[in-house]
Amino acid sequence: MLGEIIERFDDAVVVKEQVSKELGVTRYLLKYRDRPVLFKDVDGWEVAGNIWSTRERIASYLGIEREEILHTMTWAMENPEPYRTVDGAPFMANSTGDFSLTELPIPKYYPKDGGQYFTSAMVIARDENGFVNMSFHRMMVIDDKRAAIRLVPRHLYAMWKEKAEAGEELDVRIVVGNPIHILLAGATSVAYGISELEIASAMSRRAFGRPLEVFDLGGIPVPVETEFVFGAKILPELTDEGPFVDITGTYDYVRKQPVVVFERMYHVDEPVFHALLPGGYEHFMLMGLPKEPQIYASVKRVVPRVHGVRLTEGGAMWLHAVVSITKQHDGDGKNAILAAFAGHPSLKHVVVVDEDVDIYDDREVEWAIATRFQADRDLVVIPNARGSSLDPSAEKSLTAKWGIDATKPLERKEEFERAKL
Repeated sequence: MLGEIIERFDDAVVVKEQVSKELGVTRYLLKYRDRPVLFKDVDGWEVAGNIWSTRERIASYLGIEREEILHTMTWAMENPEPYRTVDGAPFMANSTGDFSLTELPIPKYYPKDGGQYFTSAMVIARDENGFVNMSFHRMMVIDDKRAAIRLVPRHLYAMWKEKAEAGEELDVRIVVGNPIHILLAGATSVAYGISELEIASAMSRRAFGRPLEVFDLGGIPVPVETEFVFGAKILPELTDEGPFVDITGTYDYVRKQPVVVFERMYHVDEPVFHALLPGGYEHFMLMGLPKEPQIYASVKRVVPRVHGVRLTEGGAMWLHAVVSITKQHDGDGKNAILAAFAGHPSLKHVVVVDEDVDIYDDREVEWAIATRFQADRDLVVIPNARGSSLDPSAEKSLTAKWGIDATKPLERKEEFERAKL
């Protein structure tokens, strides 16, 4: 489980002294932004954060190279695999209805937050046709058993709305503390009817040679590799949710959101609660990595040879991207820019480079801009486009998008030869 996973990483930081869940956890996660941190005592519980804060650590766990994460996720999204239901799960070792959310190690990360926040939690629900959805949703603790859940208008929202309009509650399972292949699957955006659990199963098959194992908990499948599970219901009732720091490190505003009631808690022996720092590198990875296959697929439809896609950490792995291609025609760079925006509508800025540029090295990308880009011919600006609600500079989610074609002109490519030994 998470404790065993963290033990694999030789750069992990272990904090033995008692740490407060109110702002204390945040201080350490900010200090060691790209290193896993294991807290031994947060109100008597173990807590971990920054576990998946680098591409290299994610790749190491999956047994692949950094550059293969994109292709592994692309393959899993295109080849979902049925999961396997088993008879037991470690989290069934401890089951209780006698718990208080306010006493669990759920952090309050920043001073203006609306309260304690679940940030790494995923919600699993099954509709009346048997479709199982798994997705990330932040939840602000209201009291001992209730929280406000942020539902964007996607699959879980549709399932909740159908129930709410009939005056009914939506039965869900909430999971906290999962390995990276399950987390990445839960962060994907796929068509309704494709279960994120089956994407996780495909990733498990590719990385570990076996499908995902789940336990049927009251008619809803739950991954066996889970530290905490909560049986809960999302009510038709709405309440205030927020403020909350989102991926750009700025505060999202207060909204009316549904209330979720937590009814029962299950957890493994010696559980580790996963604290996902809002706006931290781990947050970047879990939101950004699943979008890279979408950009890749979109660009590949217009430029056959696409070598890689990277949402950059400087752009919060949400607003800025770099795409590597091999041009067959002049104009391919600009087509790639437009396709990247289509693949990830929240994207605000994209740089397209040749295959000889390392997209994971910011200096290499800047060098390509410095030596292969001319603003009067290679800059694409799209004003008043629909962008990301997370961009504080946008007005009513309208933004100016801009792309840089930093590829060599084909008719002059010999003039751009790089010196080599």
